[in-house]
Amino acid sequence: MAKKSIHQRNEEQRLRQSQMRRTAKELRRPSRDDLARMLLWQMINGLQQNKKTTNRQLELDNLCNMIVSGLVKQGFDEGQCEDVFDAIARKYASSQPPFRIKRHLQNDTYTNE
Repeated sequence: MAKKSIHQRNEEQRLRQSQMRRTAKELRRPSRDDLARMLLWQMINGLQQNKKTTNRQLELDNLCNMIVSGLVKQGFDEGQCEDVFDAIARKYASSQPPFRIKRHLQNDTYTNE
């Protein structure tokens, strides 16, 4: 069996990925990024809104440290990671999710939960 050319492999991969995106859209299946974004929003918002916690900022800093240390191990700059986390935490400060509605996933009816 002859080895496929790079162009042929790339074209087959493009078609596979296109089909996967189409199927995910039909199934209304969230991506890993959609899930991670919602999880991070829930965590940050939960810490900021938790009335039982006496030091919300300390808990938010602990979350930041855990995430940043994992990113630094991957090779990212610590200061840059902290800047990005702080920007996200400020953006996520409201109780409303700051995400755009995925209009391509909507049917004839829209429910806001």
